[in-house]
Amino acid sequence: MGTLRTEPTTTLHVVAMPYPGRGHVNPMMNLCELMSSRKPDILFTFVVTEEWYDLIHSDAKKPANIHFATIPNCIPSEVGRAKDFLGFLAAVATKMEAPFEQLLDRLELPVDVIIADTYLDWVVHVGNRRNIPVASLWTMSAYVFSLSRHVELLEQNGHFPVELSERGEERVDYIPGIPPTRLVDFPNIFHGNGRQLLPRTREAVSLVSKAQYLLFTSFYDLEAQVISALKPKFPFPVYPIGPSIPYFKIKDHSSVLGSNNHNVPGYIEWLNSQPEGSVLYVSMGSFLSVSSSQLDEIVAGVHNSGVRFLWVSRGETTPFKDGGGDMGLVVPWCDQLRVLCHSAVGGFWTHCGWNSSLEAVFAGVPMLTYPLFWDQITDSKLIVEDWQIGWRVKREEGSEILVTREEISKIVKSFMDAENIEVKAMRKRAKELQETCRGAIAKGGSSDTNIESFIRDISQGQAK
Repeated sequence: MGTLRTEPTTTLHVVAMPYPGRGHVNPMMNLCELMSSRKPDILFTFVVTEEWYDLIHSDAKKPANIHFATIPNCIPSEVGRAKDFLGFLAAVATKMEAPFEQLLDRLELPVDVIIADTYLDWVVHVGNRRNIPVASLWTMSAYVFSLSRHVELLEQNGHFPVELSERGEERVDYIPGIPPTRLVDFPNIFHGNGRQLLPRTREAVSLVSKAQYLLFTSFYDLEAQVISALKPKFPFPVYPIGPSIPYFKIKDHSSVLGSNNHNVPGYIEWLNSQPEGSVLYVSMGSFLSVSSSQLDEIVAGVHNSGVRFLWVSRGETTPFKDGGGDMGLVVPWCDQLRVLCHSAVGGFWTHCGWNSSLEAVFAGVPMLTYPLFWDQITDSKLIVEDWQIGWRVKREEGSEILVTREEISKIVKSFMDAENIEVKAMRKRAKELQETCRGAIAKGGSSDTNIESFIRDISQGQAK
């Protein structure tokens, strides 16, 4: 007979404060929805700027216990933020704290815990001042967290700052839990002009130690060594709860394929008519983009490869004059996880954003990596070297050299050749990693257990 549990009579109130960027808002919302499905009586107040509210409040039906609350548009607009990224970061660091505190004062229910993006390090100060526990949510790989936490080790070993053109191939082999890593595979905030961004990252990562929990959107077995090395560094729980992607919305594969659904999007119908594993899904991400000359080469290269493709083009104009021709389909938006889980998709051309990388791992799809910025450079290294479920498009990460249409056509053709021995082995490894991922979120798996533990911790904290 089970023991009776006495639940606190008051509702547990969680305030979620994501960093204002698509790659941060989405995993925060996914975590809230996941926690909500476990414990429907938690009340979530999800804080965004008014602009972000307009962008996301109609995305999909949210559970009734997740409420939006807005702060004024005190930061530069999401439209064009890449043009002055340093200015945007400075505004996020200095302009959001006061309106966030004013919002906390207006909330009717007392706040039991704040889940805040690690990059919003000022939330830790707010929580400590008000005696509210803060859970820091890191929405990049644990690998990149560890690199950012150990800059002083790089300095001591003469590896920071360095000129990549001279020393980029040197490997760093002394960061706990991190396999030997070339300097060129570090996030580009460690090099050149990118270094202007590093102090803010270092500050955010160092302030985690003043929070009460650290949550990773990764899952333990994906980054076991680095997570194991990080756990003893903190005097509080470190919970990998990932992948923090909307996998819980894919109930079964019939809903993925849309066979029992009358509202099947056109792109899913198109995928339904393609041979298994034959389609390359191409997405450049939602923030930064490649130069127009490089885009022309990628378009021509993919087109000339003769491979079937589904291309998400978020720009105002399509890069294809003829749509996608006979072999391709170009769409302005799609449900990426649903596409990646479709049996017709055999590869993913990706910028290597962490959320996209996790979705590909969940779907068991190999990746052609084309990183542009920040942690994407390191994610590409994880995909290609550590997990061995992808190939690099660029010869040199971070290089500005144009990759020609001939090179692109050749690699796309090889990558999508199901008879190629190397490709067969890579697809097999992708499926094995998929199984590991599914195991983490299954009942009793590492992420499942960690989410339960986190909910129990914050509930007990409330009851004290």
